[in-house]
Amino acid sequence: MGEIIGRLEKKGFKLTALKMFTPPASLAEEHYKDLSAKPFFKDLVSYICSGPVVAMVWEGDGVVASARLLIGATNPLAAAPGTIRGDFAVQTGRNVVHGSDSPDNGEREAGLWFGGEGRVAWTRAVEPWLVE
Repeated sequence: MGEIIGRLEKKGFKLTALKMFTPPASLAEEHYKDLSAKPFFKDLVSYICSGPVVAMVWEGDGVVASARLLIGATNPLAAAPGTIRGDFAVQTGRNVVHGSDSPDNGEREAGLWFGGEGRVAWTRAVEPWLVE
C-alpha cells in the first residue's frame, strides 16, 4: 500500500480519501456492473470481497490518465517494468490495483466507495510548486 501511495504522491497527486475495509458484495457488484455479463464477474466480486481493500481518491490535473500509466496494463505480464502492475502482479485476476478509466467514472466510483463522507479538502505546502 505504501509503495502505491508513494508513487502517486511522487507524481504530484493529492490523496483526499482513504479507508481500509472488506466491501460487501452489493458494493462490488455495483462498482463492476459494466462487467456483469462477463464469465469472470462472479469470481471478481468474490475476490474483491474476500478480504480488506484500501479504497482511495486521488486528485490532480490529469490524474486519471496519468494514474493509468503508473498502474500499467490490465494484464500484468504485458505491463511495463516500473508500473505498479508490472512490478507487483503476475495475473490479470490478481492485478493489485484498480484505476478509474475516466474522470466521470472516478467521481461515480468515489461516490460508491465513500458516499458524501471521507473526502478531505486540504492544501499541500508544495502546491504552488507543483501546479500553476
